[in-house]
Amino acid sequence: MTSVILALVIGGAFGAVLDRAGAANPTLIGKMLNLSNLHLMKAILLAIGTGSVLMFGGQMLGLVDVGHMSVKAAYVGVFVGGLLLGFGWALSGFCPGTSLVGAAAGRKDALVFIAGGLLGAAAYMATYPGIKGSGLLGNIGGGKVTLGTVPDAKYEGLTMLPGDLLGIALGLAFIVVAFILPNQITGKQPAAANV
Repeated sequence: MTSVILALVIGGAFGAVLDRAGAANPTLIGKMLNLSNLHLMKAILLAIGTGSVLMFGGQMLGLVDVGHMSVKAAYVGVFVGGLLLGFGWALSGFCPGTSLVGAAAGRKDALVFIAGGLLGAAAYMATYPGIKGSGLLGNIGGGKVTLGTVPDAKYEGLTMLPGDLLGIALGLAFIVVAFILPNQITGKQPAAANV
């Protein structure tokens, strides 16, 4: 029961941060995607970079157990699904996580998105046998691999680079990009956009 309560508290806090950053606002998502307001993109890059540095740094210091790392297999269906997710995100202004935040904030369009997502999931389950036979779910690139080899992890690396150091370096690069990225690339300067 404690883990359920902890998950609800962490999920609620994460949702509040997403709402505060504007990640559940389709208008801000649209402005980010047309490069007229990059505040949200900068916040996303900063969050991913900070999380990467903390996770891989924690692994190196023995504070994070590598056994908890879960790597998904690479296959063509992942790329097709990623394209569909990106198209749906651009079209609606929501992704699965931000739609829940939007619904919690009282957005009716988020409820429509959630219903569409559930219908899409049901359609995938109904057509899964045909999709499985199509080859879209066959592993590519070795299946479950990481960019670099992480000590004590059960996954192979695509390169001989140390995965922990690579993760920290990529995280730092994301943080730097978040700070040097302008607030907008096209259109008028957005008002009060800062990270």
